[in-house]
Amino acid sequence: MTVAASERAAPAAPANPAAQRRRADWDTVRTLLPYLWPADRPELKRRVLLAFACLIAAKLATVSVPFLFKGAVDAMNAPGLMVQLPLGLILAYGLARVLGQGFGELRDAVFSKVVQNAKRRVALGTFRHLHGLALRFHLERQTGGISRAIERGTAGIQFMVQFTVLNIIPTLFEVALVCALLMIVYDVGFALATLLTIGGYIVYTLTVTEWRTKFRRAMNETDSEANTKAIDSLLNYETVKYFGNEGHEARRYDESLARYETAAVRSQVSLSMLNIGQGFIIACGLSAVMLMAALRIVEGSMTLGDFVAVNTFMIQLYLPLNFLGFVYREIKQALVDIEKLFGLLREQAEIRDAPDAKPLAVTGGGVEFDRVGFAYDPRRPILEAIDFRIPAGHTLAIVGPSGAGKSTVSRLLFRFYDATQGAIRIDGQDIRAVTQASLRAAIGIVPQDTVLFNDTLRYNIRYGRPDATDAEVERAAELAQLGHLIKRLPDGWKAMVGERGLKLSGGEKQRVAIARTILKNPPILVLDEATSALDTATEKEIQASLKEISANRTTLIIAHRLSTVVHADEILVLDDGRVVERGCHEDLLAREGVYAGMWRRQQETGEATVNGAANGAKIGA
Repeated sequence: MTVAASERAAPAAPANPAAQRRRADWDTVRTLLPYLWPADRPELKRRVLLAFACLIAAKLATVSVPFLFKGAVDAMNAPGLMVQLPLGLILAYGLARVLGQGFGELRDAVFSKVVQNAKRRVALGTFRHLHGLALRFHLERQTGGISRAIERGTAGIQFMVQFTVLNIIPTLFEVALVCALLMIVYDVGFALATLLTIGGYIVYTLTVTEWRTKFRRAMNETDSEANTKAIDSLLNYETVKYFGNEGHEARRYDESLARYETAAVRSQVSLSMLNIGQGFIIACGLSAVMLMAALRIVEGSMTLGDFVAVNTFMIQLYLPLNFLGFVYREIKQALVDIEKLFGLLREQAEIRDAPDAKPLAVTGGGVEFDRVGFAYDPRRPILEAIDFRIPAGHTLAIVGPSGAGKSTVSRLLFRFYDATQGAIRIDGQDIRAVTQASLRAAIGIVPQDTVLFNDTLRYNIRYGRPDATDAEVERAAELAQLGHLIKRLPDGWKAMVGERGLKLSGGEKQRVAIARTILKNPPILVLDEATSALDTATEKEIQASLKEISANRTTLIIAHRLSTVVHADEILVLDDGRVVERGCHEDLLAREGVYAGMWRRQQETGEATVNGAANGAKIGA
């Protein structure tokens, strides 16, 4: 009899969530292992081996302590006591304790380099990877959540590695050693009781910890949510003030904090349940072993020293085993945190260099868009069949209403996204066939929305070329009309611009952007509303500077105000993602089309000649 096709095609049952979690934990550990045993760092491998040698030496010294203690007790309890014998055993007992601790500390010191190196490499790898991801990822992600994931993930690596190697493995090794010694020196009953106690403890700890992990996850999620809301609100401080929404922001933040509070209380209650159960198991095991030893003393098969030795063995196991519960819980949490960090590393880069990508060879800097189409979402096209060519050293302008797709052109040129149709070429080379680093090194941009680093003016200008000299930085600042501002500032070049440049006015920020682009000195220049935040007088000065630096460079101007593009060799009028008109300024006015209508409207409103976006210098006030 054959199985029906419908039965054969039936979907598989959903996987067990607990099994999936265990697989995810092992995947995380496997991903982490190469950082602890790096193939390219033999000195770190030697440190790992030396740390394990110290671990073994420390535990051998530790398990000798109860036998030395037993010898001293029996010697002092024997008739005809000789002072020298217990004195020697007592001194040996003290030395064993010192060696146990000394080798343990040496193990920690030797292994710390391995831990810190792993933490550093993972953090740096994540940082580089995030910079390698496409703009789409960063627009969709919340910065607060990412920073928390990196922070908790790197801390989790340090905790998990240190306590796995420095606590769990030593404790399990000691447990095995003690059980073997109890079986050899005394009888199998002591070893069996010890194993049952430890086995019960571990099973209980694993079971309850698995159950309560969901509460820790909920704590993490609500903590990230609250942190993201707080950062987002503080970054938008002025917007909050403009609309008087302090109360609204506080309520949103408090809602997240309330959810965190609930999750934290549940986590603490479950932790108390776990601790009570662990204490009960340890007490039962310790009582059973001590009762067995007491019975053997009554029978005469064990001495008082043996009773003390067995008790010491159990106490020595009890302390790290009690700590093992905490360590396991924290390692489970560390695995969750590390998994999120490695999840960022598993994010696929949308834009990648081709395997055979070569550096861009710029001969003149000619740019060509060959029937380029693009959509952020397939359901909503942004650009359709955009076709133009900028000969080397020429200037092309793209104008049109907001939302027409003008700034998307610059993003495609920088290859923040890949065109979904057509091709973009520089000097005949498809930009998808060259390395991203060489492509972006050849293009300079003055963006519409300039974002600065929370550092000095000098640092932000030098960002265009970090190896530039002070004289080159100052020359770029003069060309960008920043000299007067710098002279007025109490701290001059060392003035801090604030987070995202909030201490500067819009015009000042754009001048900094112009200065660092001048400093970069690229063969291809993109001006995306480069003077939109400048007053009329400054705009004329900046336009003169831009005209000077764009001479003999391929220049793409993206603008709303037409007065900034009248000198362009060719002007494209973009509307709804399509080129509706093209030509020079005079030709487009003569056609009496879309461009001519925009020109008239801007003249009537004063936009063609007056910049109404001017504002005062904040930090220079």
